Amino acid sequence: MVWSLVVASGRFPRELFPSVPEIFRAGYNLAAEGLLAEDIVASLRRAFAGFGLGAVAGIAAAVVTANTAAGRNLLQPVLRLLSPIPTIGLVPLAILWFGLGESSKTLVIALGVFVPVWINSHAGLASTPADYLRAARCLGAGRWQTLTRIVLPEATPDIVSGLRVGAAMAFVLIVVAEMTGTTAGLGYRIYQAQLFSQADRLIACLIVLGIIGALCDLVIATGTAPVTRWARKEQ
Repeated sequence: MVWSLVVASGRFPRELFPSVPEIFRAGYNLAAEGLLAEDIVASLRRAFAGFGLGAVAGIAAAVVTANTAAGRNLLQPVLRLLSPIPTIGLVPLAILWFGLGESSKTLVIALGVFVPVWINSHAGLASTPADYLRAARCLGAGRWQTLTRIVLPEATPDIVSGLRVGAAMAFVLIVVAEMTGTTAGLGYRIYQAQLFSQADRLIACLIVLGIIGALCDLVIATGTAPVTRWARKEQ
């Protein structure tokens, strides 16, 4: 509604502020040409690869920093120092190390996912009530049993929150990662539309990217809802 009013006012260039029908027409044309499906598949493949790598690394690092003295004293300060660095700023370094291939794109996305997953997971793992840990030790539970049966279940809501933020970051960074060294992907299509001043295509691709990101968040939230509800009841 607001967008239509802005366009109808005539105060802004039509080529930069296309109407809603023009945006949908651009999306339809991309789909009809077979480009949209190809771009979605390419972007999802990269996003899932980066998300999987970053999520596993983030949770593993959180287990170490929250449950071991070496992790708290050595690894945690380093991660605290590096986490404020914008992931976008690491793109040139990733390209320098791994070139313009898939490895650099996966690395950029994984790094962006890693930070929120680690921060949230660490917060959850480190906040396990001391009474629970003492009770586990009194009952003869080893470190592995304590981790898998008490610490991780207790931290589940925080871990899920980190995964949801990480998934959102993956779809933000896919745009940056696909701007170089590829010929398919929503990020590539957005970059090409910007180069040729095709605002209708650019906005259509952004809408598609937003829908996919929202669906992925819904899948994570729905898939983890039973476990999250159980963990909250136990608390």
